[in-house]
Amino acid sequence: MAKYVPPKQSKLGQIFDVIVLLVLIIGALRLPLLLGMAGGSKVSAPVADPTWETLKQSPAMVEKWNALGITDPASVNEMITARYDYWAFSTLELLVMIVVVIGYFVLVVRFSNVEYKEVIAEKFGDRK
Repeated sequence: MAKYVPPKQSKLGQIFDVIVLLVLIIGALRLPLLLGMAGGSKVSAPVADPTWETLKQSPAMVEKWNALGITDPASVNEMITARYDYWAFSTLELLVMIVVVIGYFVLVVRFSNVEYKEVIAEKFGDRK
């Protein structure tokens, strides 16, 4: 039986693949920000007249805030008290995410099926 030798990809093809992957990754990270979907479920309950103690910051935490140049607890009051609301979501966004995940799964299965058939045909010949 002949040893399997996979097809070679050109350098230009590899560079194109890398660029496409980078665009897709950056797009996937930036798109929610551009659409205003990131951080939308944060709920803030700021403390009135905040001090480091009322914000439940330990001395080590206060030292780190000071190292960042933040000495006034009121300036970070909303950041510290912000909490993620796990039950606030959009039904439309949930449905879109379900369609995207299922569509991706179907796409991967179909492409994998085609590629597996090609590899088997290369390795063992076309046995129809």
